[in-house]
Amino acid sequence: MSLSRFVGGIVDRFMGGRGEHSITVPVMDGALKPNNLLEQVSGIGTLKDADNLLIAGNLVLASSGRSLVEIGNDGSVATRATYEADITFLAASAGGAIAVGLDGQGIAIAGGPHNGKRLPANIGNQRLNCPTAGVFVDEDMLVVCNGSGACPVGEWARDLLELGRSGSVLKIDIASQNASVIQGGLGYPSGVCIAGRDRVAVSEAWRHRLLTVGIGGEDRATPLADLPAYPGRVCPSDHGGYWLTMFAVRSQLQEFVLREKRYKREMMETVAPEYWIAPTLSSGHSFKEPLQAGGVIRLGIHKPWAPARSYGLVVRLDDQFQPIWSAHSRADGKRHGITSCVEQAGRLLITSKGCGEIIAVDHLDPSEPDIDSTLDAVA
Repeated sequence: MSLSRFVGGIVDRFMGGRGEHSITVPVMDGALKPNNLLEQVSGIGTLKDADNLLIAGNLVLASSGRSLVEIGNDGSVATRATYEADITFLAASAGGAIAVGLDGQGIAIAGGPHNGKRLPANIGNQRLNCPTAGVFVDEDMLVVCNGSGACPVGEWARDLLELGRSGSVLKIDIASQNASVIQGGLGYPSGVCIAGRDRVAVSEAWRHRLLTVGIGGEDRATPLADLPAYPGRVCPSDHGGYWLTMFAVRSQLQEFVLREKRYKREMMETVAPEYWIAPTLSSGHSFKEPLQAGGVIRLGIHKPWAPARSYGLVVRLDDQFQPIWSAHSRADGKRHGITSCVEQAGRLLITSKGCGEIIAVDHLDPSEPDIDSTLDAVA
């Protein structure tokens, strides 16, 4: 850390919370204005721990814990493979290969010229213990996000509370199993996609922003910053622009706790992880869960605008990575923990890992750049 950044951090903290020491959270407005669309659109099937939607040829694939499953047009689920660890990401190449990220175990390759190959958790001199997202550059090269050098994917809340900055984006040659760092020192990179020639877009969850960087590590830019939620997977839209999933929202209570070292340490030592003051993919299952006063149910009603510990949010971005539309499941909804999405045959398929469901936004129309009118008609 540079001296100027260190001194600036002390000044920001002393001045009552500025910069990274601020506990303010940006409001959801404009393209991010809350609505109830994720609660109103169709559900096409239930799947425990639904995650990692992927189009591979004519197939729609997803993950459910350690299982790789195929999703039928009627919402049916068929298991195609089972692995020794939870599946943390899926990526498909143009030639038919599929990369399967495994929590704490590296990456398995199925199909294509490297069928059956395994990339270990320690690849070359790089760590691949927490693979959160990946994309094929070509049949021989992967770009992979390693969310944390300290925690597995299943302990992402611990990494957040510990202000983890050990994440990295790696470029991996599959044949030689050589890996090089495109970008290091990141706060839980959780999504990646190709963003033009020789560039990738990366979601950096704990710093609430979207980065773009050359595959060689050059020319880093931050086209989208200071988001009100934690960004996850990002993928290109068939109609131009991108889709960005947001797996949890920020709150002032959580931002405050993140800055209280002694409180965090005692909480993490004495309280079960599911009851930490931290974001989660679903909530409302136990009276032991932490809540803010505004979230208390009154007269049997949970207000949609109440402070939310879990939330559902997917955002459409334009070609410059600026939000132009969003779909929400608010505090009183159930379709929370949106972790992946993919377009298929004119509709957007979405996983709500929080409630274990795959949902669909139908009738995506390329002539409607913000698709508001189309979705209003669906709703």
